[in-house]
Amino acid sequence: MLRFFVNIERAYATAAEKSILAALIFIMKYKLILLLLLVISGCKSKEPENITVLEEDPVRYLALGDSYTIGESVAVPMRWPMQLAEGLREEGIAIEEPRIIARTGWTTGELLEAMEIQLNNEKFDLVSVSIGVNNQFRGLSPKDYENDLHEIFRRALQHSQQGAAGVFALSIPDYGVTPFGAGNEEKIGRELDEFNRIFRKVAEEYGVDFYNITPISRRAKKDSSLIADDDLHPSGKMYSLWVELILGEILQKLETDK
Repeated sequence: MLRFFVNIERAYATAAEKSILAALIFIMKYKLILLLLLVISGCKSKEPENITVLEEDPVRYLALGDSYTIGESVAVPMRWPMQLAEGLREEGIAIEEPRIIARTGWTTGELLEAMEIQLNNEKFDLVSVSIGVNNQFRGLSPKDYENDLHEIFRRALQHSQQGAAGVFALSIPDYGVTPFGAGNEEKIGRELDEFNRIFRKVAEEYGVDFYNITPISRRAKKDSSLIADDDLHPSGKMYSLWVELILGEILQKLETDK
């Protein structure tokens, strides 16, 4: 009789356990379904939006000049416009290879002719002007130099995206301190000072920044490493000093243009 009741209790216990287990399984399935629904709903609500990333166009730079701009007697990477571009890249500015319109021996008149032929309606973010040494070397009139500068700056502004804000000028270096000019150092220096005075005056009339690199060029009198192997033109080291002088100003100019 005792065994009969024990078996009945076990039978009931087994049935209860089965009921509890079934209930637990149902609850777990229900929670799992709810969890999946929440995950799916969350994914739908966090669908990525279409985002358009606008990349800025690289800076376009036009360098106008003569032998100093083309970097006579130095390697291409050591030309000052190339060094300037590289310095800007190191500061995080995307810039194209400089467009250089310059040739050894050019005067202001020859530069104007080249600009007429080589430039159409192109626009640049930066335009530099460095011209005049050959006007002095050939004994051309300072008055004609001034007249040509007016036309050069008018055209430079036309090709500048930012007008005068995008244009800058570098003074004429003094080649009188080089071995080539040593015999006439005083005369060359005096005449170049007059041409630079005109250069600065005209640049200021057009609201163009004028950077005076002439004092740097005169250091070559005591430092031959600043002179190229031709005993006349600046070395890459001197051009580096020019760029060091103007880089911060050009960076500020580009930041202002944004």
